[in-house]
Parts: sequence; C-alpha cells; structure tokens
Amino acid sequence: MREALNAQLAERGLSSEEFSELMIRLLDRGVLCRDDSKREAELYDRFLQVRELVEDYLEILRIRLLHEPRFNLLRLFPPGAEVPGLADSDDDFRTGLRQRLNQQEVALILVLRAEYDKALREGQVDEQGQVLLTLEALNLSSRNLLGKPLPESLSERQALLRRLRQLRLIRSPGDNSSEEDAWLLIRPGILSLVTDSALNQLASPEADDLDEDAP
Repeated sequence: MREALNAQLAERGLSSEEFSELMIRLLDRGVLCRDDSKREAELYDRFLQVRELVEDYLEILRIRLLHEPRFNLLRLFPPGAEVPGLADSDDDFRTGLRQRLNQQEVALILVLRAEYDKALREGQVDEQGQVLLTLEALNLSSRNLLGKPLPESLSERQALLRRLRQLRLIRSPGDNSSEEDAWLLIRPGILSLVTDSALNQLASPEADDLDEDAP
C-alpha cells in the first residue's frame, strides 16, 4: 500500500513527506483556508494536486471532507457529523476528532450564523463572501437572540474571538490590537460548520440550554 501511494505521489510531483505534512496539518487543525496565510496557501495548493489521494485516505478513516473551492476552504468532520452540503452519513458514533466547544462558543457561533444569514438576505456580503460586523452589533444580536451579552471581561472576550479565528469563522485584529473590540469579519466557512437545524435552536424556547455539540 505504501509503495502504491508513493508511486501515485511521484506521478503528481509530491514526496511522501509532503503528503504526510498535509495530512497531519488537516487532521490536527480540522480546517485549512488558502487565504489565511502563505503556509496554508502552500498546503491548500498541495491538496489540489493530490485531492483524490487525500479523499481516499480520509474515507478509510470514515472522516468526511468538505471542500468549498469558492472560498478556498477545507474542513474535516468526524464520522456521524451532520454536514451542510454533504449527504447524511449512516455513522452514529462519536469520536475524539469531534471539536469540543463550550456552551459560550456554541452560542456565539450560532449568533454569527444568524447575522451571516441576515447579511446574505440584505446583500451585505463582500466579494470574498465575508460579512462586516461591529462588536457592538454582535453584542446586541447576542442579547436579542440569546438574552445575554458577550463576556464583559476583556480577556474572556479575546479568548472567545481567538477561538473563533482558529476555527476560521471570523477575521479580526490580533489580541494585542487596540481595535480588538471594534469590528470583525464573519467568514463564509460559518455556513459549513453550522447546520440549519442547529440554527433553529435560536428560535426555540430552550435556546438557553444549547447543545454543546450543535455546530
């Protein structure tokens, strides 16, 4: 099997080390966006060279790959996960690959998805599929939809936004910027992480008891 893989990689001009580096990055981060950095651009272009091999490898592990070429985005989902844009899987078990999000993170992600949908309806999306939102507007939306604001503590708020940046769901100034709390960009990857059924929780009476595995 290794020899067959190496032969196919050689045909595409890649070494086994380069393929391994790509797979380790994907499995470790669970998300890859070409626009995020020079390094991610290199890895994303490498994926395009060996897409079939990556898909075959992940299929053996029963890990689902969502590729959104419009946004140069790759995202992995564990077996059994509900994935917008992909057919439902018969897997019904949980794995350690599932992203464990706390309730605060889940709540904010759902609010971001609601704001993104609103901007889509109003045509307020830029050429990269991003939506500009001030933190004040996000805080107000959280109050309206969930009945609670963003964390008052600056450190908690920064940690929360940093986590969403890691998931490639938002862009915002770095933690050391004086503009940290001024604005953010909601990235189109939010559509691939939050299902419509999860979003519907915001309209339910039990919205205060959000499932931590909703996204």
